[in-house]
Amino acid sequence: MTPLWHNGWYRFAKHTPSPNFGPRPAGMSIDLVVIHAISLPPGQYGGPEIEALFTNTLDWDAHPYFQQIRGTEVSAHFVVRRDGALLQFVSCDARAWHAGRSHHLGRDNCNDFSIGIELEGLEGDRFEPAQYETLSSVCAAIAQHYRLRHITGHEHVAPTRKQDPGAGFDWKLLQHSLGWAGDRCPSKN
Repeated sequence: MTPLWHNGWYRFAKHTPSPNFGPRPAGMSIDLVVIHAISLPPGQYGGPEIEALFTNTLDWDAHPYFQQIRGTEVSAHFVVRRDGALLQFVSCDARAWHAGRSHHLGRDNCNDFSIGIELEGLEGDRFEPAQYETLSSVCAAIAQHYRLRHITGHEHVAPTRKQDPGAGFDWKLLQHSLGWAGDRCPSKN
């Protein structure tokens, strides 16, 4: 039987390694998932731009919006496409560059102790049923492998800078699908 995890890589994700990662601090417990929303260009779905951004191969001149993010080096551990397809860019054992300046329950620098999951979408808009299904599955797998205690949004760990995933994300649906107590997910945006 093939294990679900191998060196922080999830078996059911398409592996697309990003160079944008680093080591976690020694002895750091991975106990948080941070949910994000991304689309490139904003509001457009299905193209290769997200993968290109996370692998430092985005053509900055391909769209006027890309000039605003030119030179950005970011990553997330996972991306969930609109159709529910799951891509993984960074081993969950490593530190992806997704949350930036952030704070959760008395701790700064959420990248140190979190796994970042990007949902293909626009902050504030609704997400697809297939995305919730994949998100629930991967979060359950993460919780079985790591000591996951909470799932939250980028908007909750960096409220002065970010608003994603936003009002269109259904936290109650995710909490119900995972069968978790209410204190493990935000009750609202």
